Amino acid sequence: MSKRIIIIGGGAAGMMAALSAKKNGGEIIILERNDRVGKKLLATGNGRCNYTNKNLSINNYHGNNPIFAYSALAEFNVEMTMEFFERLGITPAIEDNGKVFPLSFQSSSMLDVLRYEIETQKIELITEAQVSEIKKRKKFTVILKDKRTFEGDKVIIATGGMALPSSGSDGNGYTLCKKLGHTVTDVFPGLVQLKLESGFLKSLDGVKFLGAAGIYVDNKLILEDSGDILFTSYGISGPPILQLSRTALEYINKGKSVELRVSIIHTRSQEELFQYLVNRFNFNDKKTVEIGLIGLINKRLIIPILKELNIDKNKNLGFLSKDEIRKLSQILTSWHFKVIGSQSWGNAQVTAGGVNTDEINSKTMESKIVEGLYIVGELLDIDGDCGGFNLQWAWSSGYIAGLNAAKN
Repeated sequence: MSKRIIIIGGGAAGMMAALSAKKNGGEIIILERNDRVGKKLLATGNGRCNYTNKNLSINNYHGNNPIFAYSALAEFNVEMTMEFFERLGITPAIEDNGKVFPLSFQSSSMLDVLRYEIETQKIELITEAQVSEIKKRKKFTVILKDKRTFEGDKVIIATGGMALPSSGSDGNGYTLCKKLGHTVTDVFPGLVQLKLESGFLKSLDGVKFLGAAGIYVDNKLILEDSGDILFTSYGISGPPILQLSRTALEYINKGKSVELRVSIIHTRSQEELFQYLVNRFNFNDKKTVEIGLIGLINKRLIIPILKELNIDKNKNLGFLSKDEIRKLSQILTSWHFKVIGSQSWGNAQVTAGGVNTDEINSKTMESKIVEGLYIVGELLDIDGDCGGFNLQWAWSSGYIAGLNAAKN
């Protein structure tokens, strides 16, 4: 006799769980709080949907116990994910960095084929269904905010975390899990822009450059990355910053002072740049410092940097001391900023932290506390780097949960 499986949440993990459970003989119902499924999926990859990554490794995942993700990622891996979506009609486009997109480069393509498959498989979908409570006796009873109730043999919670609340992710899933006896670690925004302490942010707002950045705690490098970086009115953004944000906020939450060191020129060491500047300035010794830096760095960076170093912009290059040139080489390769926080949940791409993975069976996604309850995706204390890793976690954990809920 088939098991009736209630899936709470119609995002990436929830839809994958539904299709996996249906394939394995389950009778499925999806309860989605929005007026349609997959709202957050449409926003991924700037609307292009970077749905997995060929270069995936367990090192791309974070949490109190990131190795927890290994079993699910191995059982439903990147190749299986790509094959699954190819069968649904998605032709993959693979970039040099391993990122995989639909060849249409439209997130809507991913959602369209998933919705079509859910409809074709005759999976019951109820929208505008906000769950307020889950009760477990012999079976599960799921109670909606409007007092409607649903009974099932198994429940898969796939509500997402708190990132991008406009998609319906408001943290309600954590409340449901806590009521069922689970513990939730501290949650904070992941893959998010950072706020910096600086008097120059207004003048730097909108300046973009190819550089590098590193997170330092107690004068020790913790993590670094490189790529396109953007100064903003509140601080700093860009792919490298998003990758570093989790580490920065994790240390801030521990009460540590966190420093971001930005390298405007990251292709030369500080000493190499110093020697280059000495030669450059000797050759152009009649120019002012302001004019002498044009062509080396973004013009809008020049005045803030000179003010930071207390160097007169009208000073001739020929009158710069070696000490002043050394300070210039230092700031251009390592400009220090204090990190004071991040942008809000509305700007975050993922939730860091979540349901304690010690309470979940890593091979099945089943709760060790409540038999027949499965928790998947962003709700768990697992989050990935930028680049398709979080969607892969949603596909893998959802697939494994659906499979085991239907079979066991």
